[in-house]
Parts: sequence; structure tokens; C-alpha cells
Amino acid sequence: MANHKDLHKLSAAGLLVSLGIIYGDIGTSPLYVFSVIIGDRVITSDLILGSLSCIFWTLTLQTTIKYVIITLRADNKGEGGIFSLYSLVKRRARWLIIPAMIGGCALLADGIITPPITISSAIEGLALKYPGLPTVHIVIVIISALFFIQQFGTSFIGKAFGPLMFIWFTMMAVLGLNYIIPSVDIFLSFNPYYAYKLLSSNPDAFLILGGVFLCTTGAEALYSDLGHCGRSNIRISWIYVKVCLLLNYLGQGVWLLQNQGAKLGPAKPFYELMPQWFLIYGIAIATVAAIIASQALISGSFTLIAEAVRLNLWPKVKINYPTITKGQLYVPSVNWLLWVGCLVVVFIFQESIKMEAAYGLSITVAMLMTTILVAMYLKRRKFPTYIIAVFIIVYAIIELTFLAGNLTKIFHGGWFTILLGTILFTVMYAWSAARKIKNRYVKFVEIEDYYPLLQELSEDSSVPKYASQLVYLTSANFSSELESKIIYSILQKQPKRADVYWLVHVDVTDEPHTLEYKVNFLVPGKLIRIDFRLGFRIEQRINILFRMVVEELVKKGEVDITSRYDSLNKRQIVGDFRFVVLEKVLSKANRLTFKERLIMDYYFILKHLALSEERGFGLDLSFVTVEKVPLVVSYNENIQLKRLN
Repeated sequence: MANHKDLHKLSAAGLLVSLGIIYGDIGTSPLYVFSVIIGDRVITSDLILGSLSCIFWTLTLQTTIKYVIITLRADNKGEGGIFSLYSLVKRRARWLIIPAMIGGCALLADGIITPPITISSAIEGLALKYPGLPTVHIVIVIISALFFIQQFGTSFIGKAFGPLMFIWFTMMAVLGLNYIIPSVDIFLSFNPYYAYKLLSSNPDAFLILGGVFLCTTGAEALYSDLGHCGRSNIRISWIYVKVCLLLNYLGQGVWLLQNQGAKLGPAKPFYELMPQWFLIYGIAIATVAAIIASQALISGSFTLIAEAVRLNLWPKVKINYPTITKGQLYVPSVNWLLWVGCLVVVFIFQESIKMEAAYGLSITVAMLMTTILVAMYLKRRKFPTYIIAVFIIVYAIIELTFLAGNLTKIFHGGWFTILLGTILFTVMYAWSAARKIKNRYVKFVEIEDYYPLLQELSEDSSVPKYASQLVYLTSANFSSELESKIIYSILQKQPKRADVYWLVHVDVTDEPHTLEYKVNFLVPGKLIRIDFRLGFRIEQRINILFRMVVEELVKKGEVDITSRYDSLNKRQIVGDFRFVVLEKVLSKANRLTFKERLIMDYYFILKHLALSEERGFGLDLSFVTVEKVPLVVSYNENIQLKRLN
């Protein structure tokens, strides 16, 4: 298997991998797009030619131009995705956090509805061969098995994704060509006149647009998976994928034109292209493609949450790394949340045709948010104003039109994704807003003022020694400052005598893979500060990183961590380390507004459900002390207290 770095270069291996992990969602759209567009309508020439024209121009304008040509330029040190894009532009305006959060939540909501719809669409083909077969049970078993195997890592099946998706796309192209060759005039449908005619004359134009939009769901994955495959491989492989998709849509169009004047009924245009003898093989290949599409969405959701955690947009959750494959991670809480969500979708909607009514709404929202962030990126890169204006106007019109078309789905199941996305957004918003409220009440002191006192305390034998090496996590961005609560913890709460005091600060950078540190000897041999600069895709295992830094400093003779106890010192035994984590609690007496109080109450509920601070930073719990400190205490200055004696 080619290594990760090689996959970024244009190569056969890179092209194959991009086929396997990027195009699952958009590649399985032909299973259901025409079923949604036609619905209960009578099949007419105008409907089919207009729909094919809409599909061609949607894949060209939305997927090819917006994502493959423009958005892929916005790579953050080789990484893509909405949070990578946000990290590139967040310094331009504070409000950009909102579109980033909305986009992230919309993609997560999509991760819950995509597996049921793609797997159901594939499995329901069995009903053509075995009428009355209870396909819902098969869908539930496949979905449950898919989520169950996540904990073991999926690299063992991931290697097969590329060749399997190549078979899928080639099969779609061959099936389409079989119908196109005798009817080559179907290519005339690419004329935008047919799209205009359909949308201007059909009273159901917005409903039809809602179905057309499904052909481009998955376009976000082209950008999200930039880090796995590289820009060149994505752009070249998209040419093959787009050709295969269009040939299949055209083939379905020919079959539908042969059935003008009729209603679609239970027929599936995708499966109608298959000869009877091939049907069972076609269903098997479609099911594999649907599983691969679902796997890509699940992996994408894990990456999205991991980035959100490190950007302080999501509560700290347990993140596992089940294999040595770069970038592969497993988030247990998200995995089982997605599993429950998928089962709820299956139980509520039962059939793919009903799920399709709910599908697409959240993706339209995500695409709109990406448009906002890409426009800011183009501005940052000093593109001419007229180019940025054209980009915004064109894609605002396209995506707002699609949004209007998808809004018709609200009462047919779209409410589910809206509800889901809203719940996820409240979590992100509360977590982010609460952090800003907390930071407002953090008081910093000049640490230099306490140098003499800390040195005297360290050598004061009348105070029992608390630990040889005492470590505090600090949020102070400057080495000249320190939270007043840390000083209070060391000097007053219970005087904590130590041989050496360490301050550890973590700065999450806008770049994905930064892994750097800086050491400041504030008081040589007594007070040392370590600043870690970690990328938003780097796991914050502070216990391991801190130990690596200390070992490096010891090796260079810059610090001495030998125990100062006489009996241990003469045997050169290393002194004990203790971490102190200050956990903020909300005091009863505070000056928070009603809105802030609500946010903080919600935040503390989420905090209770999330990983603790010490677990989130990967600290060894046997060496950690947690101290509760009030977030803010404010007294009523008008209280008149009267002494009686």
C-alpha cells in the first residue's frame, strides 16, 4: 500500500483511494434521484429532458466548478473540510464561527440520514426479484453491523474500497451506455433550454429541484477528504466519476422516455437498466457501494467531531485510534449516537422513497455555509473583488433556489434533519459561548510579583511538601501572566510546597498538524513554563507530550527532577509529579444575564456528560488533583450589615 504522503501525489494508487473514500455519497445518488424527481407524476418528455439538463448543470456548476475547481484551492496545509476552512479565515471576522458551526452540524445531520437512505435504496432492489421481502430488517442488520465494526478500525476493508468503487462506477457507465447507444440524441438534454423550460412551466418546479439537488449530495466530501487524497487525485478521478454518473443518468432517461404517459409506481429506474440475469449481482454491487458511502460518512463524522473538540466547539469526548493508519479514529459516543439516529430514521420512514423526502435539506445549508467561508478565503487571498462578487451572487442564487426547493420537504420528513441539526447546533453554540463567558471572568496577575514568594515557599521546610514536581494547566497566553486562581491554589487554599513548579499551556493552531513546544525558565530550577503549539488535528495527549519534553530537558541537563528527599536523592530516584486541575463551578451569587445563565446551565449539563478535563488532556489520573473553584462570585455592594453587640 502506498504511504500517505505518496497518495497526495498524482498516482494510480492515489486515484484508486480517492474513488474509494470520496465518491461514495455522490456515487450512489443514481439509485434514487429519478425516483424522487418523478414521484407520482406522469412521465413526460419535458419532465425527463428537463431533469437531465438540471442534473448535468448541477453537477457542472455545483460539484465541478464550486468544489473541484474553486473550493479545493482552500487547503489548510493539505487538509480540507469546513473546520479547516474556518481555521484559515477565522481571524478575518469573529462571526464566521456561526456559519462554521451551522455547516458542521448540517454535515453531522447528513451523517445520520445518508446510511439509511443509501442502504435502503440498494436493498429495496431485492423486492423486484422477491416481492414482499421485508427489506427493513435487512437494512437494520447491515447498519448495525457497520457501526459495530467501527471500534475495531476499518483499514482492513478500507483497502478494498477503491477497486470496489471502480467496479461500481464502471458498472453504472456500462448500464447507461447500453441504453444510450441506440438513442444518442439523449445528449441533447444537456442543452440548458430544457432545464429552463421545465423550471419555468412546471407548477411543481420547486419540488422537482428538491429531487435534482440529490445528485450533488456528497460534493462536500470532495473537500472534506482533501487531506486523504490530495487535490490532483481528486480532480482527475472526478472526471471519470462524472462521466460514469452522467452516462447512468442518461441511460435512466432513455428508459423513462420509453415509458412516457405512465407513472413510475414501484419501479426503480436504476434497476430497470439491468438485464434480469444480472439483477442479483447488480443489487449486491449496489449494496457494497451503499455500505462504502455510509462508511465514508461515518469516518467523516468522527473527524469532524475530533476537530470540533480541539477547536473548543464540542464537549471533550473519548477518541480512540484503533489502527496505525494515519487519520483513522473512532469516537465511541458519536458512533453509537449515529447508530441510534440511523435506526430512528429507518423506523420512522421505513422506505427509501420516504427518507428521500427528508434528505438534502441539511446538505443545502452546509453548502451555503461553505460558500460564505470560501468567499472570505478568496478575499483573504486578495482575489479581485468582482470575482468574489460573481462567486457569491452565482452560488447564492443556485443554493438559495435549491434551499427553497428543499424547504418543501419540511412537512414530509425534512423536520427530522432540521430538528437534528438544531440540537447539534445548540451543543456547539453553548460550548463555544460558555468558554467566552468563562474567559471574561478569568483574572490574571503579573507572575513576576510572585517569584520571590514561590521561591521561599519551595524552600520552606515548615510547610509539608505537596509534591516534588507540581504541574498546573494554564490558559494564560503570555508567560508574564497567570490566573489568580492558580496563585490562590498554590499559596492560600492549601499551601503547596514543591521543588519545582511547572506551568503547561496548550495553544491550538490554525494549521492541522503543528507539533511544537517552547520552554521558558521563569525562575531557573523553580518555575518553568512549557507552551505546546498543537494543530487542530493533533491529539492532545498532554501526559505523554509533557513527559517527552521533561525527558529532553533532563537529557540536556536543563532541569534536575531527582527527588530532594535525602533517602531518595542519594539513590538518584526521580521525584514524584502531580498535576493540579482547576475545575470551574458556577457560584450562586453572580452577575450573569438570563441568557448567559441559560448558556452556563446548559454548558455544565454538557460538561457532566463529557470527559473530565483531566481525561480530555490524557493525564494519568493517579497523579491528578482536581480542585473546584467558583467561576465568578460577586456580592451585592448595597448590603447594609448591622452589628448588634
